[in-house]
Amino acid sequence: MIPVDTEFGTPGADDPAILADIAKSIGRDLPLIRTALAEIDKRAGGTFASLDRERREALINDWYATGGAAAAALGRVVLAAYYRDDRVLRALGHEARAPFPQGHVVEQGDWSLLDPVKRRAAFWRDDRGR
Repeated sequence: MIPVDTEFGTPGADDPAILADIAKSIGRDLPLIRTALAEIDKRAGGTFASLDRERREALINDWYATGGAAAAALGRVVLAAYYRDDRVLRALGHEARAPFPQGHVVEQGDWSLLDPVKRRAAFWRDDRGR
């Protein structure tokens, strides 16, 4: 789903370290991931890996738009593992570290954008009074 980019020096999602992270991260999404991979291979007419890069990209783009929960689960697992990789973080100009305890500087935004949410009536069950 994410190819190697030599221009930016980033690995592909098929890098062994990233694949190992993906495998560790699947957890409860395993049935959805299996469904996703089976559907991708089916659409590939064999195996996804046997397609050239252009055909793989086209297949993923078409499938991801209509793949439902299976596509979302596969995308979530792959992207999370990919963007945890130190090489990818450095290529994006970030320090390869956890966000805490040092934290990151976050630019202040327009807090007034939350006013409609603050004015909205509660839509959850409030059991604090019990």
